[in-house]
Amino acid sequence: MVTPADAPSAASARNPLGPPEPPKTAGPPRADLPRIVPRRRVGRWAAAAVALLLFAMVVNSVVRNDAFQWAVVGRYFTTAAVLDGLLLTLWLTAVVMVLGFLLGIPLAVMRLSGNPVLRALSWGFVWIFRSTPLLVQLLFWFNIGALYPTLGLGVPFGPEFVTVRTVNLLGPTFTAVIGLTLHEAAYAAEVVRGGILSVDQGQTEAAQALGLSRPRTLRRIVIPQAMRSIVPTAGNMLIGTLKGTSIVSVLAVHDLLYSVQLVYNRTYQVIPLLMVATLWYVAVTSVLGVGQYYVERYYARGTAHRLPPTPLERLRAGATARSRRAGAGARGADEHRAGAS
Repeated sequence: MVTPADAPSAASARNPLGPPEPPKTAGPPRADLPRIVPRRRVGRWAAAAVALLLFAMVVNSVVRNDAFQWAVVGRYFTTAAVLDGLLLTLWLTAVVMVLGFLLGIPLAVMRLSGNPVLRALSWGFVWIFRSTPLLVQLLFWFNIGALYPTLGLGVPFGPEFVTVRTVNLLGPTFTAVIGLTLHEAAYAAEVVRGGILSVDQGQTEAAQALGLSRPRTLRRIVIPQAMRSIVPTAGNMLIGTLKGTSIVSVLAVHDLLYSVQLVYNRTYQVIPLLMVATLWYVAVTSVLGVGQYYVERYYARGTAHRLPPTPLERLRAGATARSRRAGAGARGADEHRAGAS
């Protein structure tokens, strides 16, 4: 006769090859179990406290230093002369970047060409304009009239139909555009060449197998994929060009820096006017940095199934996680009190 004690339990029936599972008990957690606490990172918090203290000291020394003359900074921050210089700086940056990449892309293609003459010419252009300082290039173009007093258009090695005096043709602003564009094109060519080389060769071979021509393969297949490598460096070049335009002040071009120089040469308030230029440069580069971040996200769509969260999304996720942890802690405390009672 089989008694109920000899009958296999439900746990042993579920697990016939091992020991029976202990019965699960429902109810609140036991009060005698140790509570798990996170690891205390004393060094991390101490380093954060020291960094915040140093940052507060720096901010305090800047804000409470009367030598900065913040009232003067606020008075000149939005004056017409400063805003006109800022607009010229932005216009010069945009024109130089567009022309630089329009010239840099053909140079990069020439550098990757199978024609040895085109490769040599592209390499020589990049070598010359990357080897000489930008200030030297600007001064050279500003004094180009000493080498070529006139520029003409006509038959090569023959008569000239149109002749223009170089002094009348190349003003300070036009000279700055030429010098900055040629300098930018040399770096843009290397950036574009690096981006093209980052694309797998199999992409080009697959396009050729489908019958696409080389120009169309470059335009429709290679360049869109190369943009993932080009955009971050191009964004850094844009910010560097914005700050580098301040060097054209040596040519008396009325950019942002030259505009504030004209003001402090008249008022002798050097520090506050330099702070005006600094704050405008910081504001514009910050906006460009935000734009670069979202452009990089746009071209990163094909590399990841899920794009990394934006700063706003990180803040929302952090707030949601904190609220969930707080709610779970409150529920655990209520269950502990209920179990103790």
